[in-house]
Amino acid sequence: MSCKKAIGVAEEMKNIFGEKINLSIFTTDSEEARKYNFRSSTNVLFEDDLIPLEISLDKQKMKDFISKKLS
Repeated sequence: MSCKKAIGVAEEMKNIFGEKINLSIFTTDSEEARKYNFRSSTNVLFEDDLIPLEISLDKQKMKDFISKKLS
C-alpha cells in the first residue's frame, strides 16, 4: 500500500512543482533501480538522495522537503 501512496504523493508534487522537478517512477526490478540496491519495495529519491518514507508518504512533508531543496 505504501508504494501506491508514494506514487500518488510524487504525482501530486509534479502537479505542484511542474518543470522544476523531474519525476520518474520505476519498479525495484527495473534497470534504473538496480544501481541503488534497494532493500524495500517503496523507495523515493530526490536528486539521487533517498527520502525517508515518513516524508515521501505525506503530501505536506514532501512539499516542504522539495520547497526547501529548491530554494
